[in-house]
Amino acid sequence: MTENGKEVTLSGQIWQPDGFKAGRLTLEGAKITRLEFGQNLVADYEFGENYICPGLIDLQLNGGLGYDFTRDPTTVPPVAAALPRWGVTAFLPTYITAPLETYFTALKWLADYAENLPGARVLGAHLEGPYLNPAFKGAHPETFIRPPDFAEVKNLLEIGGKWLKMLTIAPENPGALEIVQYLAHKGILVSAGHSGASYDEALAAFKAGVGCATHLFNAMPPLHHRKPGLIGATLVTPGISANLIVDGVHLHPAMVKLTYQQKDAADIVLITDAMAGLGMPPGRYDLAGQAVIVDDTSAYLDDQHHTLAGSILTLNRAIQNMVEFSGCTPAEAVQMATLNPARLLKLDDHLGNLTPGYAADIAVFSPDFQPLLTIIKGEIVFSDDKS
Repeated sequence: MTENGKEVTLSGQIWQPDGFKAGRLTLEGAKITRLEFGQNLVADYEFGENYICPGLIDLQLNGGLGYDFTRDPTTVPPVAAALPRWGVTAFLPTYITAPLETYFTALKWLADYAENLPGARVLGAHLEGPYLNPAFKGAHPETFIRPPDFAEVKNLLEIGGKWLKMLTIAPENPGALEIVQYLAHKGILVSAGHSGASYDEALAAFKAGVGCATHLFNAMPPLHHRKPGLIGATLVTPGISANLIVDGVHLHPAMVKLTYQQKDAADIVLITDAMAGLGMPPGRYDLAGQAVIVDDTSAYLDDQHHTLAGSILTLNRAIQNMVEFSGCTPAEAVQMATLNPARLLKLDDHLGNLTPGYAADIAVFSPDFQPLLTIIKGEIVFSDDKS
């Protein structure tokens, strides 16, 4: 970020893992070059008591603005362009259970076009399926759920290359652990979800390489005192991330607080699982070819069960809710949407932090997490004209 070839500075309350501190960031080009702490430091952009944070990273985003990635994998660009208005600077387009051809098309499209799209960085694909447990399918079309197939996964990886970043799988299915081990060895994040795994099966999956649980508590058996299952295993295993949809719909605030009290803040990741209704008025939208009703707070299938079908949550609102529901500090909640997802993707050597040498991907928020400014690769991509 330069003005007439010069460095540019921002001052305010700068996020650090142990809290917000008054200071100043210096940016040059697409990198952070200097970090200083102190009161009343003069800067080109002065934000006072507002929060200067790393750009937000969403590991699970199905679409938005009326677009559904699974139905049409080429609709990523308009959503990527819109995400900075909520402070999001990087994300994983997520493709739910679908015919294998959909995944091949999505991965090929990402390889051809995603590298230099304007807006939020496209980090790669999250395939949420198709190797799930049909009994816990949630809003996934059961027609396309299939048993784990090692040859198919190898083919997906050969086609997708670096663009396959995350796979959600039900680890209790026969053959699933072989896939987990293979993908984890290749550096791909494997998550347990849409699963009926027992406690012991979940522990075996963690040992094989599963690193997190997809939307913990949702699309899995509830926590039971004699059958702790995947939820219990995730809560008591250090280093396994609990990925949470903190919209007040998918989880009661008490369950959010319970998770925070049990897990280290470094082992919680905030996701949106947002779908086509994100950023849109209430109405009927699409999720992988299925009709979804969106109201003011939630999205659900147009079926007799009103099955939840993703969310309309924004990631900045998830941070605000996390603070309110759990009692965590604002700095901890920001970590759950920045450094923690970067660590899961093994990108924390250049994303998710505010330190010299890291990417100049920055989101500035008011203390109630209303977005004021978003910078990606050193360039301003969103500014609240009222700030």
